[in-house]
Amino acid sequence: MTQEHLANINLDEPEETRSMNPKKFMLWLAIVSILMMFAGWTSGYLVRKAEGRWHEFEMPTIFWYSTGILLISSIFMFFAVRAAKNNNFSTLKIAISITFVFGLGFLTTQVLGFSDLIKNQLYFAGSDVAASWLYALIGLHAAHVISGLVVLLISLVSSFRFSNEKKNLTRIQLCATYWHFLDILWLYLFLFLYFNR
Repeated sequence: MTQEHLANINLDEPEETRSMNPKKFMLWLAIVSILMMFAGWTSGYLVRKAEGRWHEFEMPTIFWYSTGILLISSIFMFFAVRAAKNNNFSTLKIAISITFVFGLGFLTTQVLGFSDLIKNQLYFAGSDVAASWLYALIGLHAAHVISGLVVLLISLVSSFRFSNEKKNLTRIQLCATYWHFLDILWLYLFLFLYFNR
């Protein structure tokens, strides 16, 4: 090694390490776990359907509306992240509030969808195995949406305080990642159930 090469090496500077925010890492771990869980449930659904004695069902029409509602909520979540990056707290509060309201709207349409299933004599604990699987998959997703709404509420409260802009941005980004994931998961479930009913 020449003296020129040695002069260019700075022994005082440690090598740059690439690391992920621990909260983001935990979130992605949770997302992978949830994905594996739903992959297992949908695989079980297909196996049980293949065994026979399966009652075909109609997906409630309102689930189409709930899909639209959730997709619109994702658009407002995108605006919330953009507002947080620009330190535009008034837009951030409005965007998160609208996302939260649309999330509640999604849950309301899910409940109405369950009522339609009950009107069509499809019960969770009845003899109809298909209905039980349907309730389990949709109910499990709804439980995750409720957890997403809690995260949204926490983000909304923190946006009113905005004491630490960097911390607030990280919280909003984590919230957005989880919310978009829930939207994609619902889209997958809805299409899966629609084509495998």
